[in-house]
Amino acid sequence: MIEPRKWRKLGLLYCPPGNHPKLRSHAANPLAVHIEGNIFRVFFSGRDAENRSSVGAVDIDIENRTIVTEYDAPFMQHGPEGSFFEAGISIGNCYKVGDQRYMLFMGWQNPPGAHWRGEIGRLRVTSTLTLELDLNAPFMGSDSDDPISLSYPWVEPVKSGGFKMWYGSTVSWDAGNGEMLHVIKSAISDDGHSWRREGLALPYRLGFAQAFSRPTVVSDKDGFHMWFSYRSGLGETYRIGYATSRDGSDWELKLSQTGIDVSNSGWDSDMIEYPFVFNHRGCRYMLYNGNGYGKTGFGLAIYT
Repeated sequence: MIEPRKWRKLGLLYCPPGNHPKLRSHAANPLAVHIEGNIFRVFFSGRDAENRSSVGAVDIDIENRTIVTEYDAPFMQHGPEGSFFEAGISIGNCYKVGDQRYMLFMGWQNPPGAHWRGEIGRLRVTSTLTLELDLNAPFMGSDSDDPISLSYPWVEPVKSGGFKMWYGSTVSWDAGNGEMLHVIKSAISDDGHSWRREGLALPYRLGFAQAFSRPTVVSDKDGFHMWFSYRSGLGETYRIGYATSRDGSDWELKLSQTGIDVSNSGWDSDMIEYPFVFNHRGCRYMLYNGNGYGKTGFGLAIYT
């Protein structure tokens, strides 16, 4: 009998030193962009003393698992008061339209007297891998299909042309068991700029898997693979889940085949979340966060 493939943990890669007031703690939502050779710039969402997140980065040799360059200052700060990202930026992934690379993000808002909420924004990634705000307004905001809150977008080019997006959408802040119902939906685009929302992409089950976040998608000869964070709704902290699809549209949850779980002790012993999966030189890697929603930094695992 062939054993299912698993993720082998390679250890903690980076925990921020907290030298900048906007990056005092956390290295959540790691996002790797290849520079050259084995060197990747890993962007992440760090927090200030008021828990507002901005985008930091560190250059890492993935094969040797060593820090090449550490950047003290943020590459992009949360927005000013009244903006759609005034309470923080949580990054999703990058995609290219022509020669221009974009980075999508969840912009956090904390309206006075109301529940926090998010909308999707977009940054431009320059040729030197710095970041610039693309739009002062949400790139993909709330509407009648997604009226409550949006989160963590992931975009992939489609072989036949155009783009596919998977993103989080809140259905209810309390699904009856004290946990929100936050699902993964999809959208399609011909040009990477204008999107048509398609509705629910990933099945859910109350009390089993009902609060999803930060999908990461790769495709190969076997079809499409998605890893994501999820909570059951029964009080557990985040775990990383897994789903497969033949066409990127019809997904099947396969949580028992995720191949990675919390450790017995250490930085990722209480929770694991916010995966980012990418291929490099014939290997498949996962960056992910551990305890405290990224407060203990991010680590690396390899698919074996």
